[in-house]
Amino acid sequence: MATFALKSFTGLRQSPTDQITFVSNVPSSLSRSQRRTSLKVTASRASPKLANRSLRVAVIGGGPAGGAAAETLAQGGIETILIERKMDNCKPCGGAIPLCMVGEFNLPLDIIDRRVTKMKMISPSNIAVDIGRTLKEHEYIGMVRREVLDQYLRERAEKSGATVINGLFLKMDLPENWDSPYVLHYTEYDGKTGATGQKKTMEVDAVIGADGANSRVAKSIGAGDYDYAIAFQERIRIPDDKMTYYEDLAEMYVGDDVSPDFYGWVFPKCDHVAVGTGTVTHKGDIKKFQLATRNRAKDKILGGKIIRVEAHPIPEHPRPRRLSKRVALVGDAAGYVTKCSGEGIYFAAKSGRMCAEAIVEGSQNGKKMIDESDLRKYLEKWDKTYLPTYRVLDVLQKVFYRSNPAREAFVEMCGDEYVQKMTFDSYLYKRVAPGSPLEDLKLAVNTIGSVFRANALRREIEKLNV
Repeated sequence: MATFALKSFTGLRQSPTDQITFVSNVPSSLSRSQRRTSLKVTASRASPKLANRSLRVAVIGGGPAGGAAAETLAQGGIETILIERKMDNCKPCGGAIPLCMVGEFNLPLDIIDRRVTKMKMISPSNIAVDIGRTLKEHEYIGMVRREVLDQYLRERAEKSGATVINGLFLKMDLPENWDSPYVLHYTEYDGKTGATGQKKTMEVDAVIGADGANSRVAKSIGAGDYDYAIAFQERIRIPDDKMTYYEDLAEMYVGDDVSPDFYGWVFPKCDHVAVGTGTVTHKGDIKKFQLATRNRAKDKILGGKIIRVEAHPIPEHPRPRRLSKRVALVGDAAGYVTKCSGEGIYFAAKSGRMCAEAIVEGSQNGKKMIDESDLRKYLEKWDKTYLPTYRVLDVLQKVFYRSNPAREAFVEMCGDEYVQKMTFDSYLYKRVAPGSPLEDLKLAVNTIGSVFRANALRREIEKLNV
């Protein structure tokens, strides 16, 4: 039986300067029960209250993670500064968000371009399986443009009291003492200083790194490297009759031609479709894979015009270190993109909010200094809630994306109604959907059968190629 070695994720470190000590002044002559009720627990260093000011937190990066974090901090009484370089950033992102995010983050429906209720999973041999039969009438996958969503979340943070700066974060000086400030160096672009901007510094008490896969905040704290994928996407404006086909439909293509370790996609937007692919193992061939994705969908996008080309690195697993003293990483900077599906928007916004909530709670709404133990609560909660999902999808990618026969088996499995129900329930609501023991057993048997058929097909193909 094949085994899979899953990477261990660290970052839940106990700072040596934050140790809890237990001090007892209880006479040894007392009984055990008397001693238990008289035990006094104290911290070696209590976080002091801040004099005549609120806690200052800088959020570096203005995507979903940064916007959600800044809004939560500002609402919680924290002096919040958000720094973002590209206010009109159009990240090459499929733009799919789960239904639960719409309600959980109170997103207005007018920023959602399309409500996808049907999907086609298309195998290497172009066998298409329709997905979405189990969706209820009100259920859908939202399709957004990142420049629209990101701007909305930043503006909402600003309305809540955050200061938003159009600037480029350069580096930060680490504090000399446990309660000294972090000194941030950045270039501010205010429209008055031209393209070069103006070099500035600021002092803050804590930093949230939401600055993406190439995070400078992560480098500043020695967070370590990780594997990353290159995502390549073209926005294509297609004729109206073609656009009607994609009105509420998204397509996913799998095969060695479109990606050796991921998938290609055609996702509908307001007046165009986003066509893209990604890879970790063959980054130099990304344009070849993009061309293949376009060719697989050519009849449906015929007559289209490319209006924008985008490329960006996408993390493949959490960083070795996501926390250091009063600095925490969220979103892509932390590595929160799922394998197999490549989902990252919801997890980015959720991690930003969870991190900010830990700061608000630990600082008593901005009244006290925080330390690493406060931020560690965010990591513990995150890992407990979502790390199992990442591990399961990691295994699925290893099993079903390793060869074309395995992908054929994967697409076949996606045609099963029970698989669709479990998949959509888990995706739309970000919870483990309760299953039926009998159906789970059937699924296991069918999955094993699909894998065996895939292996047999792979051996036959290898014989033909000899």
